[in-house]
Amino acid sequence: MAIEKSSCVEEIYREINTTPEEYLPALLEIVKGFRLGVLKPADESFEQGMRDVMEKNTRPVSELWKGIDA
Repeated sequence: MAIEKSSCVEEIYREINTTPEEYLPALLEIVKGFRLGVLKPADESFEQGMRDVMEKNTRPVSELWKGIDA
């Protein structure tokens, strides 16, 4: 179940605003660590994509778009 971005952003701001100021530096480090852990650098992402292609671990684009209302 996906949460709308604006709703999620509002909740994040609410959490930040209710966090005592002395804990904000720690919260910032947590958020940065999460982002770095989730987002791969472009070169790693490209290399993974190339490995997938070489191993024939791919799917047709038409299949990838199933269920997406664009």
